[in-house]
Amino acid sequence: MNERNANRTRYRELTCLVALLTVFACTPDDSPLKGENEALRKQLAKQESVVTSLQEGNKVMQQQIDLLNQETRDAKKEAQGAKEEAKTSAEQLENQLVQARKLTADIKKTAVEQVSQNIFVETKGAQVDDIPRSLDTVARTVEEALARNGYHVRASIKTARKAVYVTERKVSNPVSLEVAGFRNQYVVSLQSQPTNVTRLSVKAEFEKLAQGGRILNVSAEETAEIERRLISEVTKALAAPSKT
Repeated sequence: MNERNANRTRYRELTCLVALLTVFACTPDDSPLKGENEALRKQLAKQESVVTSLQEGNKVMQQQIDLLNQETRDAKKEAQGAKEEAKTSAEQLENQLVQARKLTADIKKTAVEQVSQNIFVETKGAQVDDIPRSLDTVARTVEEALARNGYHVRASIKTARKAVYVTERKVSNPVSLEVAGFRNQYVVSLQSQPTNVTRLSVKAEFEKLAQGGRILNVSAEETAEIERRLISEVTKALAAPSKT
């Protein structure tokens, strides 16, 4: 009985040993999985490092882009400011030029007025006529009459109330004012009067020339006649339809 029990015990032990060996024999070897997992972990770590590097690169690039955008905005702002400043400077310069031109015109006007006030034209012995026309109209007619008869104006001054013309001395054979062999120079003075009247004064420096250039005496009446001829030229021109 004891031997049978012993055999049964040995049988059970043997059975358990066989079962354990079977279990150990059936358990798969996880060494390849561990290697593959390790490789995956390394690859993942490498990829994470690459992603981190890319993210850092993107961050730096974005910072550079932001900096460039800010510099561009600053440059545009400065350019706009410079443009507005240039526009303001141009406007200021234009205003200064306008003021300078106005000031120059005022100075010229004042200077002419002062000069005209200091000009004294001797009208004693001159022929005078009051013409019912404005000074501008009479002045233009005098200029046309002098030019038409070959007289070149050597000096002139004209203001709102006065005008003076001094012609060159000439020897000629004009149609209506002189005859051949006469030499003359005119001093014409215009003075504005009330009620749109202009006083015309004509003084002639009239000379007669003889052969050899000898100057003959001229009477006051002969000189007055030459002066009256210019006044007649002016009044006839003013009476023309084109002047009315």
